[in-house]
Amino acid sequence: MYSQNDLDDAVASGAITPESAASLRAFVDRQRSSPAVDEEHFRLITGFNDIFVSIAAAILLFAVGWIGQSIGQNLGFVVDERGPSPLAPALVAATSWGLALFFTARRRMALPSILLLLTFVGGVVGSVGLTLVTLFAAPELEAGQQAWVAGLIGAAAASAGAVAAFVHWKRFRVPITVAAGAASVAGIVVALIGAIIGDTPSTLNIVLGVVLVLGIGVFLYAMRWDSSDPARISRRSDVAFWLHLLAAPMIVHPVFTLLGLNDGNASIGEGLVVIAIYVALGIAALAIDRRALLVSALAYVLFAMNKLFEQFGAVSLNIALTALVIGSALLLLSAFWHQARAAVVGRLPGSLRGHLPSLNPQPA
Repeated sequence: MYSQNDLDDAVASGAITPESAASLRAFVDRQRSSPAVDEEHFRLITGFNDIFVSIAAAILLFAVGWIGQSIGQNLGFVVDERGPSPLAPALVAATSWGLALFFTARRRMALPSILLLLTFVGGVVGSVGLTLVTLFAAPELEAGQQAWVAGLIGAAAASAGAVAAFVHWKRFRVPITVAAGAASVAGIVVALIGAIIGDTPSTLNIVLGVVLVLGIGVFLYAMRWDSSDPARISRRSDVAFWLHLLAAPMIVHPVFTLLGLNDGNASIGEGLVVIAIYVALGIAALAIDRRALLVSALAYVLFAMNKLFEQFGAVSLNIALTALVIGSALLLLSAFWHQARAAVVGRLPGSLRGHLPSLNPQPA
């Protein structure tokens, strides 16, 4: 299987002409009876070898982390005498970078590249965070001081993650790296806000509000990448995909939580609100041609519809009825995605349509 990025690289290397690549894309579109722009392609695996290498890499990284923890314990470089050692994530990060030099830079394997990026950034965040906890965290601090120190440590660790993601992007250009960097930046903001406001009854709601605003910011940033490649034939589309995947839960979870829909009980009114919000998210997903919003909110709408069927007395079949309704609706939407998009996008102003994926993209 060849991805859009593979075709771009083949054109760049001179293996095929741009016209041949465009003809191949058009042929695939006709075979699928759906434009490639609506398929939401992204590289996850290039073959079973990706899975094989990822499993082997995960085992190796686990072993390296275990060895780092053992060395840290022997040196006394641990949190609270018997806690985790900063050496464990540091060795994981270093090993991930070394493996990426071969499997990402040379072999260009999709799934291992994603795994190694996440373990590299996560290892840097963990090593910096644990080091700062070891050096500066003190149980004798007052509650307000502990919140302040914890916030600053979290912000510093997230800053290290952002720098790590930037360095990794400059070297390897793995599409998910931009989302990892955006998540690190969001972590910096949330940690600093938490440090400023401390532990108060309203802290959770304030943090959720901040996460919602940050999620909207990530969504707009994703749209910037998307609008630069409306035909979705380059790596920029992959970057936008991961950013949308990050933005969706950052938007959806705070909205439903702040509305009080995560307390374990849902009235008929609350259930209808959830469904109405899900319909609105569905329209937005159609407009931007991204399904991440629908997937992120799926758990909430399943829970709400389950409660609605219970309210109407269908207790014994509530789960089955919920799955039947939602599953059927999503399958119908998938089958007629392009037609539904045309109905939604066709009603939008022309100035807005210009920033959205084209309904009838011309191969280039």
